Parts: sequence; C-alpha cells; structure tokens
Amino acid sequence: MRRFYRGSDLNRVQSVAEMAALAQYRLPGFAWEYLAGGAEDERTLAANRDDFHNWRLHAHTLIANHPPRLSCRLLGQASRLPMAIGPSGFNGMLWPQADIALARAAEARGIPFVLSTVANASMEQIRAAAPALDFWFQLYALKDASLQQDLLRRARDADCRVLVVTSDALVVGNREWDRRNFARPRELTFANKLDVLRHPNWLRRVMLPRGLPTMGNLDPYLPAGERSALGAMQFIAEQLDTLLDWDKLARIRDQWPGKLVLKGVLHPQDAERAVQLGLDAIVVSNHGGRQLDGALSSIEALAQIAPQVQGRIGLFIDSGIRRGSDVVKALALGADGVWLARATLYGAAAGGQPGVERVLDILAEETGRCLNLMGCADIHDLGPQWLQPLRPVVAAQESLQRQRVFE
Repeated sequence: MRRFYRGSDLNRVQSVAEMAALAQYRLPGFAWEYLAGGAEDERTLAANRDDFHNWRLHAHTLIANHPPRLSCRLLGQASRLPMAIGPSGFNGMLWPQADIALARAAEARGIPFVLSTVANASMEQIRAAAPALDFWFQLYALKDASLQQDLLRRARDADCRVLVVTSDALVVGNREWDRRNFARPRELTFANKLDVLRHPNWLRRVMLPRGLPTMGNLDPYLPAGERSALGAMQFIAEQLDTLLDWDKLARIRDQWPGKLVLKGVLHPQDAERAVQLGLDAIVVSNHGGRQLDGALSSIEALAQIAPQVQGRIGLFIDSGIRRGSDVVKALALGADGVWLARATLYGAAAGGQPGVERVLDILAEETGRCLNLMGCADIHDLGPQWLQPLRPVVAAQESLQRQRVFE
C-alpha cells in the first residue's frame, strides 16, 4: 500500500495526489467529502480524471532541452503559467481565510484568481490582501436585479477585469454525501461530530473562536441577525435565478464593461452561441462532476468544442486536472489555459497559502518536464498533432456514428 507524506514540510509533497492525501488526513470526514465528492454515482467525477488517459502524447527525440516557455496571455493579460485558480465556495471550512490564501498564491505565481459569489472572503478583502492580483469575479445570477447590479458595481470598484457567469448550477446536483453527513440542515450527525473531535487541529484553526465564517460577498445584503453561514446559504438559495437564459446573459453582457466569460459549457452548439453573443471566453466545465452525473467529462467535451470555435473565442477547461501532462493535453486540444479548483484547494486544506503555492509549483514543474520530454519548446506550439487518441476511444466514436446512420 502506498504511503503518503504527513509531515509539515510541504516542499516534500511530490504530487497533487499526495497533497490530496495530506488534506484528507487533516480534514474531518464531512469537510473532505465536501471538497472531494461528486453527484450521485460519481461517474462524471471519475471520468474527469480517467478520460485524460484516453490521449497519448507524441514525443520527438534529440531536441535541445532548454527551459520551455510556459508564459502566455489569458484574456489579454500576461500570465506566467497557462493556469488560473477557478472559483469555489465555502473554502473557510478547509482553512482559515482560505480565499485570501488562494488569491495571494495566485498573485505570487503571476496567474489569475477567480473569486466565487459564495466565497467566504469579500471581493474588497481579496483586493486589499492582493493588490497586484489579476482579479476575476464569478457571478451566480440573482433574481433581485438591484442586488445583482450592486455586486457588479462592487466588482468594478475592486478592479475585477473579468466577470465569469456560471450557468451549470441553477439547480443543485444530487450530492448524496451531503445529506448523509447531516442529521438536519447544517447539523452534523453524531458520528460526524465525534469525527470532528478527532481532528483537534482543524477544530482549533477553523471553528475557534468564532465558528464557520459567513459569505463575505453577501454580508451587506443579509439582515444583521442572519449574518451567518446558514443565513447566507439560505439567502443564496432563495435568490439564485433558476430562470437564467441566453437573453438574460445578453443583458449582463450589456451591463458589464469588461471581459465576460461563460462557465459551464459542454456542447458545441452552446459554444457557438457564446461566440455569436460576443462573449470573450467560455469554460468547458461540468462543475467538477458535482452536478449532472453521467455528463461528458470536460476533456471529452473540449475535444468536441475546440475544433468548432477555437480562434473565435477564448477557451478554458476545468475539472480533473491533477498532472502537468493533463495541462499539456488540454492545451494541445485547443484550450488557452486550465482552471484549477480541487487541486489548489487540496493545498489550501493541507497548509494554507504555502500549500497552494506548492501545488502550483508542482504543476508548473510537471508541465515543463512533460514538454521537455516531448521535445516541445513552447506551449504555443502545442496542437492536436502532439496527441494520439487510444483506439478504444476511436472505435467507440465510430460505433456511435454507425448507429446514427441506421437510426
């Protein structure tokens, strides 16, 4: 059985998987399942990782191994790596001020950071903590137009240059682990309470002295007596605009003066519609396998979307990225960059900002090493010619095409 490092020197962690094991060791079970779990049978969660293995890398030999170029421009601004830290919510359950840790790590490594509407830190706190950060804001569309307008105003005032609208979580996925861990809404089962007591360091860091943090972006809109994690979650559940459609997205496009990105695209027709609407980029995403179980994996969807819209709109992908070779494969299929969520959250849960920085460094080192071993000197030279699909994938696609002929 493989043993994972459990010490305090995060520089000894050798992979994202090892950082995940360390995070699991340090978190109580309910918090780990919140971080690592998916919807229903978790088939899409697993496919997000497994489907990267459906692509093999071509490699050329006798190529001088100079340090490969990893820098790029993401939506018009320089980034040291073809990566961004994507949006995620309720991170304060993993580590104190985890959102600030993520933002400062992104600032230190010269990549963008995307703050969620339901983050624990407010956008004003993030900007104050990371003044040089390439700061993006993710919006869950809300029913109250004036409230949504105020969020957009605050994002502009905090110098967020990119707005990301998430479209794939208007109905919350069937996350059975969440219901299993709670006896009633927001009250852990007795077994989970005992498990929390077995993690005194987490209890000391996260719960003491004030308990779980609230959602900073929503605090100004909550009644004084309801500024708690539970009050904020009830508020967002009531305010989430489940009727968001392309017309409403077009109105957001008109209201936002900066770059606009749509997150949650899995179908080429939706990608084409985003192009026609004049969006700046899309994120090929299935919400980390936490929404529609049985949906395409993100890398599988990217392979279908990129040939249709590449070069006409910015392309990002999230979900399942755990190795530098995953980054290389996504770029070769047509992505401009990858968004990290769980990978960097593992780092945050294991050790705050140093843990996040270690994950980014691991992925950067692996990406550079992968390019050297392939004989590719620059991420901008990557393309489909560097990939070889496994024959079972090709056979499955051909079989599906034959079935359609006879339908």
